[in-house]
Amino acid sequence: MIRSVVKGYGACLPKRAVPNKDLENVVDTTDEWIVQRTGIRQRYIAGDDETTCSLGEGAARAALRKAGLQPDDIDLIIVATSTPDNTFPAAAVDIQNRLGIRGGAAFDLQAVCTGFVYAVTTADAYLRGGLATRALVIGAETFSRILDWEDRGTCVLFGDGAGAIILEAVESDGELSDRGVLASKLRSDGDHKDKLYVDGGPSSTQTVGHLRMQGREVFKHAVGMITDVIESVFSTTGMNAEDIDWFVPHQANKRIIDASARKLGIDPDKVVITVDRYGNTSAASIPLALVDALDDGRIKENDVVLLEAMGGGFTWGAVMIRW
Repeated sequence: MIRSVVKGYGACLPKRAVPNKDLENVVDTTDEWIVQRTGIRQRYIAGDDETTCSLGEGAARAALRKAGLQPDDIDLIIVATSTPDNTFPAAAVDIQNRLGIRGGAAFDLQAVCTGFVYAVTTADAYLRGGLATRALVIGAETFSRILDWEDRGTCVLFGDGAGAIILEAVESDGELSDRGVLASKLRSDGDHKDKLYVDGGPSSTQTVGHLRMQGREVFKHAVGMITDVIESVFSTTGMNAEDIDWFVPHQANKRIIDASARKLGIDPDKVVITVDRYGNTSAASIPLALVDALDDGRIKENDVVLLEAMGGGFTWGAVMIRW
């Protein structure tokens, strides 16, 4: 059978890092308040010359270099984002053009913070179905552009950035020992829309709008939903918490991450944490965390890596990959 194997990875962050202390001059908050409730100590904020597409391009080029591939080796680009440069065309098409790729397909996928998990699952389906050979999967966001900087409950949480991986269709034996995507599970429930959403859009207000969140409600649902999809992936593979080498969750809030790992019985030493340095970068958070753990040597070839996320909608999902 075909497995979707990771061949390269890369990241791109804005030039400007913004520590919590800087936000004390913007909104009624303190470094201590932010760290205690979220674990966030700083985030990166895009400058006027930095956009979702420019950051996505940077991450894509880094992934291509790591894989030893040329842009024309890619025949599918999926960009997970809620903050594209334009309503249309898709950020993926813009990045495709920036890379000089003239063949294949490119499109955006919008599942908010779960976007990268959805995008990896979608790319895996394309590769296993023979519709593409190599997929560039990018999570890229500039959430700073949709924040209400007078709302201390949300503006301190988010940051900007982009991360990418390249998946390649590889013939395998169909065993759990194969490298590549082993299992995935996606879920959504639109009944929770009003708990995390943006109060604008082309068809409703003809404006971009601002992010709105009922933080306690999100927290209340997060751990149960995350556990649900991870247990489904465990069931599909016959694996359990002891079998995974690394847990790379969406970086929304350290308390949510800790509670989820604890409920699932995942060793804290296996959990990759970057929320303290990057904040919540939505669809970019998982690939940014992956790149951190790969660059410092934690994630190695043949390691079993579990990804999970939950986002507005609600959407949620998990993917298991043997690296």
